Amino acid sequence: MTRGILIAGNESSLFSAIEEETLKRVEQYAAAFIPGPFDNPGEKRTKNSGDNKKGRSVLSWNPSSPLSARTLILGAENRLGRIDEALLICSPPAFFRSPESLAPADADKYINDQVKSWLFLARELAINFKDQNTGSISFIFPDDSYTGEKNVSDANADLLGAAAAASFRALAQAFMASSTGSSFRTMGFTGCNPGSEKDFASWLFKLMDEGGKKNNNRLHKFSKLAFFK
Repeated sequence: MTRGILIAGNESSLFSAIEEETLKRVEQYAAAFIPGPFDNPGEKRTKNSGDNKKGRSVLSWNPSSPLSARTLILGAENRLGRIDEALLICSPPAFFRSPESLAPADADKYINDQVKSWLFLARELAINFKDQNTGSISFIFPDDSYTGEKNVSDANADLLGAAAAASFRALAQAFMASSTGSSFRTMGFTGCNPGSEKDFASWLFKLMDEGGKKNNNRLHKFSKLAFFK
């Protein structure tokens, strides 16, 4: 039986690397994206964003809505038959502002999309996998030194990006701590640095594919030296 894989998160080189690794295992997967902080929510993603990518079935998702999280899961099940593995990829875009110039509306939108979204989606996935009595949730986030699309020439601090990443890490650790004895697997993966995305994706799928209990409820740190032993 083929695997039903849902990939959700920030569009990035890390997301793309995980998609490529996914296609080595399945012919089709479902994908959902968190918009950037300045995207117009009324605009549809264009073909230039890769919606026509081979094997990718893009689903609508309003990250700030708890109802949309449930709808996303139902949509993935309709496309794939079922969800066996959910890969949550948090690589939040940098948000450069000086504190005095930060507009409250911009802060609300960023926090709703980049923080609340993960709480809503992880909760719905846990409920779904408990009902199925099986499944896997993988929390994936880069190393703290991963800069993504950061504008290094900007003198202002990344006010919200680091906070979003820390919130996701805390959510992953809370899930792993509370999932002992659950019928579904929960794992965390970190340690990706710029340029290591493909190796990181191959490594995390290797651990996922091994199955068993030894990798469950653990935060796994990527080491290139260990990976190539």
